[in-house]
Amino acid sequence: QVQLVESGGGLVQPGGSLRLSCAASGSIFSIIAMGWYRQAPGKQRELVARITSGGSTNYADPVKGRFTISRDNAKNMVYLQMNSLKPEDTAVYYCNVDWGYGSRESWGQGTQVTVSS
Repeated sequence: QVQLVESGGGLVQPGGSLRLSCAASGSIFSIIAMGWYRQAPGKQRELVARITSGGSTNYADPVKGRFTISRDNAKNMVYLQMNSLKPEDTAVYYCNVDWGYGSRESWGQGTQVTVSS
């Protein structure tokens, strides 16, 4: 059984910052990539940022230059530093892991991020 536990969400004013963390545990092996997705009310879930085991990253255009993804391979953790937050960043943020040599995928339960004054 694989478990992903997210933390760090909350309410922040526009222009503020938050740092999300995700810890992967259980029978997880050979992680290919870890990432963050988000889903706003009435919208589809979308990729925010992704990082491979080798450290390659990609970001959605709306967050480029504001968000930074990083990971700790030894601890099976991934982080998302979010700066200059905007109201349109409001969403539930989900941690995602591709593992088992890419044959498996797991999701966290989601953490709410609300950007509002």
